Formats: sequence, structure tokens, C-alpha cells
Amino acid sequence: MVAKIVVLYGHPQDAEAFDTYYGHTHAPIAKAVPGLTSFTTSVGPVGTPAGPSDYHRVATLSWDSMADLQAALSTAEGGAAAGDVANFATGGATMLVYEERDA
Repeated sequence: MVAKIVVLYGHPQDAEAFDTYYGHTHAPIAKAVPGLTSFTTSVGPVGTPAGPSDYHRVATLSWDSMADLQAALSTAEGGAAAGDVANFATGGATMLVYEERDA
């Protein structure tokens, strides 16, 4: 089963600064985490079927298994990525971790 982390980023104090930091600094740090097989992020406003949402950006990161994900988080690169969130996520960040399978 594929293991994923989904990060829901709240609306930051400065959206332009968030986007610049995310693209130029945070994304390269996250991409260096060992075993990462996929890293996608939302573009444009994040909405709901009823309209605006509480989130500025959504990121989804994948590993081949939960064991791989857990091992990755215990590395220096995993710690750097997790620790970097406080540097730019002024609107907060919610991280969800789960295994995925076909329904």
C-alpha cells in the first residue's frame, strides 16, 4: 500500500511571501527526503464545492509503504523538511498521514 502525507496550509499572513518561500526553499528541502516517490501541490485557490476554503495550499507526498514513510521522517532530511514548516506557514499547517488502497 502507498503511504501519504497530506499537508493543509492555512491562509498565510502574506500569500506572496509564502508562495515564494514554498517554491524556492521548502519544496527543494521536501524533495530531498529519502524514498519520496511523488510530491504534488495545489495551484491557485483551494476551494470547496460551496466556495472558498480555510486553506491556501495542499501538498501530497507519497512513499511506497508506511515503513518507508516512517523511516524517511527519521532522517536528517525528513527533520529538515518538518522543521522548515514553521519558517513560512504563518497560517498554520495540518499534516495527515495515512495508507492508501483502491476502494
